[in-house]
Amino acid sequence: MSESKPLQRLPTRIADVGGIPIHRAIPQRSLRKVGAWCFLDHAGPAEPPPPGMQVGPHPHIGLQTFTWMIRGEVLHRDSLGSEQIIRPGQVNLMTAGRGIAHSEESQTTHVHAAQLWIALPDSHRHIPPRFQHYPELPRTRVGDFDATVLAGEALGLKSPAEVYTPLMGVDLHASDQAAPARARLPLRQDFEHAVMSLSGHVKVEGQHLPEQELIYLPAGTGAVNLECAPDSRLIVIGGEPMDEAILLWWNFVARTTEEMQQARAQWEAEAVTDAATIDGQPRRFGPPVASPLKALHAPSLEGVSLLASR
Repeated sequence: MSESKPLQRLPTRIADVGGIPIHRAIPQRSLRKVGAWCFLDHAGPAEPPPPGMQVGPHPHIGLQTFTWMIRGEVLHRDSLGSEQIIRPGQVNLMTAGRGIAHSEESQTTHVHAAQLWIALPDSHRHIPPRFQHYPELPRTRVGDFDATVLAGEALGLKSPAEVYTPLMGVDLHASDQAAPARARLPLRQDFEHAVMSLSGHVKVEGQHLPEQELIYLPAGTGAVNLECAPDSRLIVIGGEPMDEAILLWWNFVARTTEEMQQARAQWEAEAVTDAATIDGQPRRFGPPVASPLKALHAPSLEGVSLLASR
């Protein structure tokens, strides 16, 4: 890219998840998704009072949750019976498919992570749920940065994370404590991309990128110039533009409001009972999550404008 070309800069908004302040970058009205990445939270860095982040059991449909841990430890439990602590440098990938429930509980007071969702394509959005933990990810150097390939293919490496659409995700850390880091990061021109600062002083094409902003790079961009102060960190995500229109509300990704209404009603019925069947039908979201936390209740759909994404 040329430094004279203006970059599309998008503000994030502040929210709270389980007692942790987060910058929510995607979705927003001017950017619904980047490839199939339909949700991006920068969680922390934060040190909430004990017991730290506590998110009770809640449901998902039609998506994959993707957690990249930078600092701290979080215990994941789900309705498949999975129990997994995620530690720095690791990824948890949960494929909701037709429906799953999970909880998240801090094991340390400090939490710093990127939490993302990947919209499942129509061909895979009703698949059986599954959970995968990736303790090791491919790493390399690009310019002065330590690079970790989180998802998809980048920098000649392929992440083991199982995804269902062409996409990529890379963490870049300026690990040298003495000197700024610089790199020209190659990008696939058939992908759209976004860059977000996770810590420190970051410049993209010579322009400062605060932690509360995202920079969007449209398809056709073949490379991007990055510069960071020592110990800074940023994440780059990208993917083939997803032509499917999706609806995103609360923890669900679907295609119609009727699907949302049905999923909400099924979760509300399951959240208050341990019964194996509801009205004679198997539980959509699986057995109750083995968490000491109370299940979350879905907000009302009445008056809510669902965010269509194309």
